[in-house]
Formats: sequence, structure tokens, C-alpha cells
Amino acid sequence: MGHSRQDGGFAEAPLEINPNIPVFTPGALGQLRPEFAPLPTFTPYKPPKPEKSDGGKRLRIVSEYEPKGDQPTAIRELVAGINEHERDQVLLGVTGSGKTFTMAKIIEATQRPALILAPNKTLAAQLYGEFASFFPESAVEYFVSYYDYYTPEAYVPRSDTYIEKESSINEQIDRMRHSATRALLERDDVVVVASVSCIYGIGDVETYSAMAFSIKKGERIPQRRLLADLVALHYKRNDGNFIRGTFRVRGDTVELYPSHFEDRAWRISLFGDEIEGIAEFDPLTGQKTAELEQVKVYSNSHYVTPKPTLEQAVRRIKDDLVIRLAEFNAAGRLLEAQRLEQRTMFDIEMMMATGSCAGIENYSRYLTGRKPGEPQPTLFEYLPDNALVFVDESHVSIPQIGGMFRGDFNRKATLAEYGFRLPSCIDNRPLRFEEWDAMRPQTICVSATPGPWEMKQTDGVFAEQVIRPTGLIDPPVVIRPVKTQVDDLIADVREVALKGYRTLVTVLTKRMAEDLTEYMHEQGIRVRYM
Repeated sequence: MGHSRQDGGFAEAPLEINPNIPVFTPGALGQLRPEFAPLPTFTPYKPPKPEKSDGGKRLRIVSEYEPKGDQPTAIRELVAGINEHERDQVLLGVTGSGKTFTMAKIIEATQRPALILAPNKTLAAQLYGEFASFFPESAVEYFVSYYDYYTPEAYVPRSDTYIEKESSINEQIDRMRHSATRALLERDDVVVVASVSCIYGIGDVETYSAMAFSIKKGERIPQRRLLADLVALHYKRNDGNFIRGTFRVRGDTVELYPSHFEDRAWRISLFGDEIEGIAEFDPLTGQKTAELEQVKVYSNSHYVTPKPTLEQAVRRIKDDLVIRLAEFNAAGRLLEAQRLEQRTMFDIEMMMATGSCAGIENYSRYLTGRKPGEPQPTLFEYLPDNALVFVDESHVSIPQIGGMFRGDFNRKATLAEYGFRLPSCIDNRPLRFEEWDAMRPQTICVSATPGPWEMKQTDGVFAEQVIRPTGLIDPPVVIRPVKTQVDDLIADVREVALKGYRTLVTVLTKRMAEDLTEYMHEQGIRVRYM
């Protein structure tokens, strides 16, 4: 069904610029440091993926529901568009029309892994629950920001205030992120529900998959070598407190709590240097639940880095540090030079000693080997080539994608300008909108009110889903005069109450709710506000 094309965009608010404080813009930064100039064109990097060890499984919906209303037509049109290799499609569906079930049916019909983008964690959690119920036999995963609390590192030159990064990581969400990346690398029947924060960098998929190793029954490996391999993947030995991301040693037995498991762990029994058996067990009760022939161990961190890569990265960090210190000293900015040297050398010492440091993501460009200005690895590099992307509530999600880079850039540029970070920290950033647009596979934008970008991509064409499966229609809307609105409300509420029903009244502010509640109470109506 057609729709008139609309052109539109989002205007940026003017910035208040203090002439005494250096302000970085993408253009100015490119002139100051040419390596940071925006790339004229962007070609998405497609890293090679390992062969899937658990592939071949089909995506199958388990549900008593069948498509009804406008759902069958919308499913048929969108599946046809996918098969005809249309890159962009729009599903316009009113609230309550079953858009989530339509998406699930499209995934089942095409048998392709899918990424569902949601504008916030709350909606992502709701979608995750629904898709998990639709696909109980498949890998339905949840990938959102794992911070319960997060204050980004920042510097306010006007008041000379440095704000150190503070964060609290949610262990459960971190586990689910590991489960999501592992499923994408090992299975075909995968549906990942993610918030738009997935355009921020995570570890390089090549390193993440290359450093994973298999443990097979009957294989020969010295125990010390096995423990060293686990430490290299950021697992910690903890014989007393056995939690996710740790391992413990009991004689000839090594017990490992993998990063992606919630209530299962592996017990690896050795006889000398030979792996005698591998068992899956419950970490709480110790009860064995399965005998395994082989397991594959993935890193406990997405930022895992092999020793040679780390050493090479440190050399490049030192080279850039020398250049930046020379610039500060030449400009007479000795405080910034001293600050940058002290902070960077401390980070280098920590990386060489432990393999990581606080704020290691600011050195991601060196660790991944990317060129200046190139985007860092994101979840989109983990997606298989045949994946589908559904952008839920696209009129909200897509503007968010476009706005994330600008806010992040201004904060990082200030840190670099005043010697708190090397300028390379700017490359630890979310994707630009143009980069996301180039990286995404076939996409279906889902919304009751599609935005101008979505409609422009499809030349105003969309699949419509207006008739609900339940057959319910929107209630009639009656507009009353403002002068008598309260009196009309009182009369209608009393009429509804006489029939044994309740009334929900919505107002604009909390104060209005309090005042209206007080007035209705004076009129003898049983009323509460929330």
C-alpha cells in the first residue's frame, strides 16, 4: 500500500561556545590531526566467522495462535520483499495489532537469524520474553548495556572538574551478552533482542573466536597448560567462591564456570595429562546433569587480547604518546603533558601486568588494529551475512542511532584536549549513522508512526497492519468544549459508576491529578490518583 513520501530530519540545537576553551568538532579535529578526519566513504569490514559447531537447527514457532486480521497479508508481503532482496521495508501496525507475532512469523518463514532493535531496555526485555515464548527450542538472546549505574569519564574545563568513570555491572546481563555472542558464532537458530546501545564497541569477533578453545575427552593437555589457557581468557582461579567467570582446582579435577552459563558448570577430570572425562553439573548442589564428549570455552571478556597483540598495541600507544607530549610541550601546556604521561604510563603498566586496565576501551583502536577514524567492532560484525534486522518503534530508535555519536564525540574530545586521554580515545565510540546504515543487513522498520527516514528508504511504500487479530477497534473519541470539561467528566463518571464500572482519567501533570482528585472527592466521588 502506498504512502506519500516525506522528507525530514532532526535539527541540532546550537552550541554555546566559550572562545577561551578549545572545542573539537569533527572537521576541526581532522585539520588538527589528519588521521582523525572523517573517512570519505565507509566500506563495512566483514570479518571471517568460524565454522558453526551447533548449526543446522531450524527456527520453529511453538504457539497456539495463528495469523489473523491484517497479519497474513503483512507477513506475505514482507517475506516476498525479503526473498526479492529488498534492503528496506516498513511494517506500519497500530498498537495491539500483533506486530511482534508478525516478526516471529517472518523469521520462521525465512529461516534466517534475526536482530531485534529496541529503543530502550524496558521494551527490549518485553520483546525478549515474547520471542522466548515463541521460539522455546531456539537461542533467543538478550543484548543490552550491562550497566546498572554508569557515569562516564568527563572533564568540565569551565570549573576545572574531572569526573572519573563510575559504573556498576549487572552480572546477569553480562552473562546474557556472552550468551548472545556465543550463540551467533555457534548456531543458526538465533534471535537476538538488543537495545540501540549495541552500536557501541565490543571485542573483535576474530580475536574473540580465535582465542576460544575446545576441550575433548581423551585429549592430552598438561593441567598447568589448561589453567594458563583459562587465565588467558580472563577466567580467575577462586577455590573458595565458585562463581561465573571463575575456575577451581581439586586434585586432578578442574571445575570451570563458563561466562555464558547461569546455573551450569563443567567438571574436567584429568588422569595425568589425559582428559578422562567432562561432566556438566549444578554449581549449587554439585549434582552431575550430563556427560559431555567435548566443550568449547569462550572468553570471560569481550575485550580479550592475546599477548603478542597486546605488546604490539603498547608499542603503538607509546609512539602516539611521544607525539602528543611533543605537541603539548611545544604549546607550553606542561600540566597537560605531565597529566597525560602519568595516566598513560600507568595504564600501560597495568596492561602488561594483568592484560587489562581501567578504561581499556579507550585503547580499543590499538588492540583491534583498526585505522584512525574507523569504527570499532560492534555486535553487527558478529551477525551472519544472511541475518535480518527488525527496528522496533523505528520512529524512536533510528533518531537515537543518529544522535549517539555526536554526544560521545564532544565529551571524548574535551578529555583528549586537556591531557586526560590520548586522542585515540575518540575512536572508542558508537557507530555513526552512516556506518550503521552501511553495516546493517536487510532491515524491516516496525512502527505505528514510521519516521521520515524509513519512509524515504522505501519510497513511501509499507505493509499495513491495522485490523487487529482480536477484531477490536479503537474506541470512539469525543471532543468536548474546554469550558465545561470538568462538569462533563463528573457527569460521565457518575453515569459509568451507576453501571458498575470504573473510569480512568488522564491529565497532563501530577499537580493537575492532585487538584482534580480533591475536587472530585468534594463532589462525593470515590477517587484516587497515581
